Amino acid sequence: MDYKTIKQDGRVQEEIKRSRFICSVKRVTSEQEAREFIAAIKKEHYRATHNCSAFIVGEKAQIKRSSDDGEPSGTAGVPILTVLEKQDLTNICVVVTRYFGGIKLGAGGLIRAYAGSASLALKELGLVQVKEQVGLLLSLSYSQYQELANFLKQENLEEHEPEFTDKVTCSLFVNPDQEEALKANLIDFFQGKVDFSSQGRRRVELDLP
Repeated sequence: MDYKTIKQDGRVQEEIKRSRFICSVKRVTSEQEAREFIAAIKKEHYRATHNCSAFIVGEKAQIKRSSDDGEPSGTAGVPILTVLEKQDLTNICVVVTRYFGGIKLGAGGLIRAYAGSASLALKELGLVQVKEQVGLLLSLSYSQYQELANFLKQENLEEHEPEFTDKVTCSLFVNPDQEEALKANLIDFFQGKVDFSSQGRRRVELDLP
């Protein structure tokens, strides 16, 4: 199952009308992990006016929770959650900490501030597509390995973990629905004289623009 999530954990802060908003983001894999992260942020920022949060968990984004933590209902947790939903993200927890600066923002201002804080953090920390791929382990002669560069360019692929002994072994990874085509193309390119074996599945993370 492919899904999108945050590239790296981190935090981003900004000031809006004298209030300080600190957005902390973490990749999580369970509701318990998300709640533990929220508790840790609340403990760290126990003097803060609010620690509002939202998280989505599950490869099908089946678990969604949000909290306004004392802000007017619907002005903090839901706007943060909506930002995550619009980006189709999952396995992510966001806590926006607010230190009140003395100027009230009003309901609309709060919604913009909390949603904006989450959006800024996602932009700064980056997003990735997590994909499942299948691997083929190739066993090539040195002359075949020299030809492999042309095949990789043709198929827009990269080799992984090459090892050089009496032969050259390396791995190629593609999406599961591309495996049979890759096998056929390898056989065609090397005119049937190529050895490869299945290498199972792995998870890869591809940066998103």
